[in-house]
Order: sequence, then structure tokens, then C-alpha cells
Amino acid sequence: MVAAFGVTLLFAGLLTHWLVSALGVACVVAGLVGWFREVLPLELEEEVVVEPAPAPVAPATAGVRHLKVGEQGHRGRFPLEMHPYSAGLRGGLVGGIAMAACAILYGLVAQRSVWYPINLLAASASATLSQMPDEQLRQFHASGLVLALIIHSVGSALVGLLYGIALPMFPRHPVLLGGVLAPIFWTGLLHSGLGVINPALQARIHWGWFFAAQVAFGLVAGRVVARRERIATLQHVPFAMRVGLEARIDDEGGTGSGGKGSRS
Repeated sequence: MVAAFGVTLLFAGLLTHWLVSALGVACVVAGLVGWFREVLPLELEEEVVVEPAPAPVAPATAGVRHLKVGEQGHRGRFPLEMHPYSAGLRGGLVGGIAMAACAILYGLVAQRSVWYPINLLAASASATLSQMPDEQLRQFHASGLVLALIIHSVGSALVGLLYGIALPMFPRHPVLLGGVLAPIFWTGLLHSGLGVINPALQARIHWGWFFAAQVAFGLVAGRVVARRERIATLQHVPFAMRVGLEARIDDEGGTGSGGKGSRS
């Protein structure tokens, strides 16, 4: 795994920065050294005391009841519960508002303009805005506002949906993923690749404020998603019931979680 990760970084550095390739080479070397040590072990001799053979074991005659798949947590895949998709979308939109507030604060403090961060976001998808000087980016542009709203809303909703799926994997510390790990990963990924994707945006973006906006988004979105009630997954339900070919019927004749199944 370490060697494969190093190969990935090695090729990723060809598109980003040579330091990424250097880190990949180090990972490849470390992974191969550890790998070869396991494949080619040293010969060692160990003295073992010979013990007398144990008494023969009589086989048991009692029957064994086999568990069905999903019964009593048999072979369960985690997480057993997850947040609904609506929680992720709502958390992403609310977190997007917090991120927008942080970006507007940056525009007022550093650029003396509310429209600068809005136009800067729209410049990532508009060649016209990306070529404008800073003086024009501080002015209002209707196309920049519409384009920024679309980019920010869609991106926030998709990232929030990802939070809703990933947060159940961190049941004890959901804020660690939403407010720390995800902002560091996302900021580092953009910092290494934005120079190739959009050099004009790379020269103007303030990474300190960008990271602060990511933390604000992660904390708010993670909090909103974590507060929603989770729903149980259907991994313990037989496939025939999941596709609607079979339903369970309780003792009173209605559909329930116990009893035998009946074909529909």
C-alpha cells in the first residue's frame, strides 16, 4: 500500500510540483524495503521443547444452528447506520453560507470590496473575469455574481453530501473530519494543483483566508449533519426484500420485521 501510494504521488508530481514526486519516491523506497524484508526473511533457529501428544478429543454430537446472513449482526458491514442524503445536502448549503460569510469578510478586510471574492470565484470558470485586473474585480459584475452563486451552491451541496456519507465512519469525533481533516486535505489538494488548472487564480488567492473558510464550512456542515437522526442501513435485510420481491409478515397478518416471508 505504501509503495502504491508512492507511485501515485510520483506521477501526480509530474502535473503539480517536483516535491510531490520526491515524496512519492521516498514512499516507494520505504514500501519496497518493508516489502522485501517480509518476502525475504532471515533464517533463524529456535529451540522448541517437545511435549507429549495430548489426549484424543471426542467429537461433539450436538447439532449447530447456523446464523443467517444479517442475523444478530452476523457479518455486518459498517456503518450500520447513516445519515439521510437530505442531511448532507442541508449541511452543505448551511456550511456554504458560513464559507461565503468568511469570504465576504476577507473581501472587506483585505480588498475593501464585497465583490472581489465573488468575482474571484467566478473567475475560476470565466476567462473574461480571470484576465481582469484587481481594480475591476472589486466592482460589481452581474455575470460574476450569477456564476459564483451556481459554482458555490453546487459545490457546497456536493461536498455536504460527501460529509453525510463519510461522517458515520467517525462516530466519536465527527468534528475531526469535518473541521480539521477535510479542510487540510482540500486546501492541500487545491494548493498543489491550482497552478496548473488556473494560474491566474493561483496568483490572487489568499491561502490563509481560504483555509479559514474551509474550516468554517467543515465545522458548520459537520455540525448540521451530525445532529440529524441516523437511519439504519439495509445490509442485514435479504436481497429479495430489498428489491421488493419478498416481504415479512408478523403474527397478526401485517407486514413487519419478524415472521416468515411471502412472495409478492
